[in-house]
Amino acid sequence: MSYTRKASKGYYGYATYYDKNGKQHAKSAGLFKLKREAIEASTTLENQLNGLNIELKDIPLADYFRRWYDLYKKNKATSASAQNQYRIMRNVLTDYFKDTRLADVKRSDYQAFINWYGADHAYKTVSKLNGAVRSAVSYAIDDDIITKDFTHNVVVTYNRNKKLKVEYLTNEELIRLRNAVNSQLNHFNTSRYMILTAIYTGMRKAEIQALTWKDIDYLHGTITINKSWDEKKKAFKSTKTISSNRTIKVNRQLLKTLAELKANHSVMVFRNGFGTIPTSNALNKCLRSIMNDAGIQKQGFHFHSLRHVHVAYLLGKGVDIYAISKRLGHSNITVTLNTYSYLIDEYKAKNDNVIIDKLAEL
Repeated sequence: MSYTRKASKGYYGYATYYDKNGKQHAKSAGLFKLKREAIEASTTLENQLNGLNIELKDIPLADYFRRWYDLYKKNKATSASAQNQYRIMRNVLTDYFKDTRLADVKRSDYQAFINWYGADHAYKTVSKLNGAVRSAVSYAIDDDIITKDFTHNVVVTYNRNKKLKVEYLTNEELIRLRNAVNSQLNHFNTSRYMILTAIYTGMRKAEIQALTWKDIDYLHGTITINKSWDEKKKAFKSTKTISSNRTIKVNRQLLKTLAELKANHSVMVFRNGFGTIPTSNALNKCLRSIMNDAGIQKQGFHFHSLRHVHVAYLLGKGVDIYAISKRLGHSNITVTLNTYSYLIDEYKAKNDNVIIDKLAEL
């Protein structure tokens, strides 16, 4: 805290600050005729020494989060879904913290917030919010607004009853679904072809939507993923992450089936008879109709669930998790393990007896 000392010719101003080890020091701001001048000068010096950003020192947490989003995330969060998620996060921070200054938030305050929000939300929702706030706080430290990360060591709490139970397909159901899709293929209706592609490749919806004929190598039996599709803007966009850019091997039968779509005379593989690429709603409607006709009833199952089914099938066939991770376009195997931990646990449980039997052979 800044202070002054009276001298024969006026007042000396002093600023206190802390070094990287937390030790307090004092530094003179100079000699001034008036005490008020000495206080002002020492306060300014103290702010500089402690790395405080004067311009943003009084900014509320919610306002800084909005500023951080506008500067660093808005251009990257191109999808309407991603933008909406950040909007909801800003509103949640505003509702809870109101005008509380970013610099005044303590770790205990933030833990109380996480506890409050987690009481009525699932783990994934709370984790995403916490991750975004942690990122914003790290930028605030770089902006010299605060010196400590109040999100550090905070425990993510959540409502275990909020987790949506998604029922996935057994291998028998997967084969039944594939046969149902194949039974009524029509090149004017490309939704069925997209469902088939998801089953055989595990690609994300936006990656499938963005495919052009140049991305398919019939000679080597591969599909190259180097872009995705913004169905709102009806334009190409970058893939979800850098590691999402990849080339995967696919079976020849899928490529032969996709070749039927060349009759639509479009650069885009899945542009349909109406000149459009099927949207999420259209794909999910088509998938539900096919599953219903095939007598497959699954809670919470949608187009993206086919990616999980692809992983489950490969795990069941003994494919190495590292190879699956690369095929999915994950940045590292940890992402795969975290995302599909429930599948890996199920696969482990099924193979425990096999492990015991093999060890008994030693």
